[in-house]
Amino acid sequence: MQHPPRKRFGQNFLHDPASIARILAGIAPAPGQRLVEIGPGRGAITTGLLRAAGRLDVVELDRDLIGPLTGHCAGLGELRVYSADALRFDFCALAGDGMLRVAGNLPYNISTPLLFHLLDQAACIYDMHFLLQKEVVARLAADPGGKSYGRLSVMVQARCAVQRLFDIGSGAFRPAPKVESSFVRLRPHPEQVYAICDPQAFARLVAQAFSQRRKTLRNSLRPLLAEAAIRACGLDPERRPEQLAVADFVRLANALAAP
Repeated sequence: MQHPPRKRFGQNFLHDPASIARILAGIAPAPGQRLVEIGPGRGAITTGLLRAAGRLDVVELDRDLIGPLTGHCAGLGELRVYSADALRFDFCALAGDGMLRVAGNLPYNISTPLLFHLLDQAACIYDMHFLLQKEVVARLAADPGGKSYGRLSVMVQARCAVQRLFDIGSGAFRPAPKVESSFVRLRPHPEQVYAICDPQAFARLVAQAFSQRRKTLRNSLRPLLAEAAIRACGLDPERRPEQLAVADFVRLANALAAP
């Protein structure tokens, strides 16, 4: 299946058979599961997902890929193609009374906003498997105190268990990107592990905290919380945001949301 990569879509097509096999093994698709692939491209993992599950929904922005992809997958199972922008797509509409398994080789230029879009629909998602820029996955999985730990770490870990599975070199793609990639599993918490009273207040507080990450909590959160409120949450106002665990941010956000 030939299709020239388009820079405006951030296309880097996966072609390495060994990497494709590892990705499919990591996802472990099975018959009857509600699988959704974002950005199937030339169908590198699409065919394996479709063969294993028997049915697959795909969301593809590049209309010129849809015809060749449909032909490439003919006879492998029921393929439903949605010509749409994943950033605006209603994934829960595909779930019905079940839970979705979402996968994809995501364009680097939209990976973070797309993750936030999917987190807003986490109630209908069982798990997500994505090939992302290695640096982004490091941020997703980072522990407090490290330089990779920040807003993305906190926002995602508050909603999902994050498991970095393996790395893939740039040579596995055409054209080869200038960065390496990592394959990651995100599994939304089956229950609300963190009791966030107001998700919007939580997002606002985390964004404010990391807007100037080297400042102390006293200074970085000054527009939202007084020093006394920070202390009432059991936290030292002299600590920096990068030193706080997810649960600490939840306590602060709940204090902000309190009437």
